[in-house]
Amino acid sequence: MFAVRRFLMCPPEHFRVTYSINPWMDPSKPVDLPLAVAQWEALRDRYRSLGHTVEELEPDPDLPDMVYAANGAVVVDGKVLGARFAHPQREAEALAHRAWYAARGYTAFHEPEHVNEGEGDFAVTASWLLAGRGFRSSPLSHPEAQEFLGRPVIGLDLVDPRFYHLDTALCVLDDSGDSEVMYYPPAFSPGSRAVLAKLFPDAIIAEEQDALVLGLNSVSDGHHVLLPQAAIGLFEPLRERGYEPIPIDLSELLKGGGSVKCCTAELRG
Repeated sequence: MFAVRRFLMCPPEHFRVTYSINPWMDPSKPVDLPLAVAQWEALRDRYRSLGHTVEELEPDPDLPDMVYAANGAVVVDGKVLGARFAHPQREAEALAHRAWYAARGYTAFHEPEHVNEGEGDFAVTASWLLAGRGFRSSPLSHPEAQEFLGRPVIGLDLVDPRFYHLDTALCVLDDSGDSEVMYYPPAFSPGSRAVLAKLFPDAIIAEEQDALVLGLNSVSDGHHVLLPQAAIGLFEPLRERGYEPIPIDLSELLKGGGSVKCCTAELRG
């Protein structure tokens, strides 16, 4: 079911790749900043053209990764679970996100004790929080999230370093009623694959070529699915399920290890 959404994004005015903390980041490949900004603006404008509201987080010249706004928090029912980043290069982003929420009247905010990278490793369905672990977020963040957000947490183990966050290996397509997802099974441990198969027996299964262009780092409003334009193998399966795939070019942002979802935090409630 299509639902109007409210998103938080951060312009990539200071985006650059000067270090590497995941397999996608290559400091030897310079970022075309004007192109990165144009691609980001096209994504923002597409959200708005679909009727969604986009809030903007002011970028910080000392924090080049803030464009990946999904990592700064997870918001459920108006409650904000803040982030605690795994790498020191991103630590200060958590403070910027907290200040943004505080300035806009969010009073139910939890400062986490354990490492979690927001919607990078937390995916919200109708009934659960799917929670990734293995490369960034700590397993201890899962009970912490459950206690604060009041949603059952399903832990999923990531085993392929190319898929270092849950949002690179799984996308929630419909978070109302019987939730529907698409995911790439080899990114997960055997036990986690079995859990996903039981929870989502009719899931769309991504092929390697689509997963490797971060085709699962996508955003769905229940009808429109905004996804990397190179993930062509996902277009027809999505159409067959009644979704409208909308290809997006974020090739410059991919140099830093993110695509559509990484650039988009959802403000729920």
